[in-house]
Amino acid sequence: MNEQIMYIREKIADAGLEINGRQAEQFFQYYQLLVEWNQFMNLTGITDFEEVVQKHFVDSLLIHLHIDMKNVDNLIDIGTGAGFPGLPLKIAFPHLQVTLLDSLNKRINFLNQVIQDTGLERIETIHGRAEDFAKPGVKRETYGLCVSRAVANLATLSEYCLPYVKTDGYFVSYKAGEVEEELEHAQKAISILGGKLEACKKFSLPGSDIGRSLVMIRKIKDTPKKYPRKSGLPSRSPLS
Repeated sequence: MNEQIMYIREKIADAGLEINGRQAEQFFQYYQLLVEWNQFMNLTGITDFEEVVQKHFVDSLLIHLHIDMKNVDNLIDIGTGAGFPGLPLKIAFPHLQVTLLDSLNKRINFLNQVIQDTGLERIETIHGRAEDFAKPGVKRETYGLCVSRAVANLATLSEYCLPYVKTDGYFVSYKAGEVEEELEHAQKAISILGGKLEACKKFSLPGSDIGRSLVMIRKIKDTPKKYPRKSGLPSRSPLS
């Protein structure tokens, strides 16, 4: 086992999660493809190996400290980009049925290459806008967990994400350390959409002073059928 694969296992173990050698190899393959594809398309500003492990892989996985992933059957990652956090969660928890949704087809092509090369199963990619696939009869209220590390404000993200979550499931938004103002402005939207803010878990990435927050929203009732609104409105005019 090469040093980089050992490093991945050690750093993920430092975050409280044990993975096997095959999983560590999949993470390393993912890293190699990320760097390769990043040469001709904008996937990430972070390409240093140790930084990718810390700021992308470990960061994606720290949700396991607050949600028992063994009890989650399926998840959807909205605005997945280069696959974070959905792909690391799939590698670390192979039992999950995972959906990765992104609006840019070039990123979907990259994700499909990672899935093919790593041999992952029970994972699908969707090219499209979050508003379009949350309609009744498509993917609406079918997931136990929705995650997003997208840069939109929390009110907008809630309208994108909560319609996908079934009752008693969770929407977890990955945010930077300072999130109080965003939380305050999103409270009404969360309530309208059938959610309840359950907790905001604040921490630093292991081995750093980089502040992070996990905003944990539980789905307590069905989202009204008129949400999400048509494409563009959630971002242009967030619920408030």
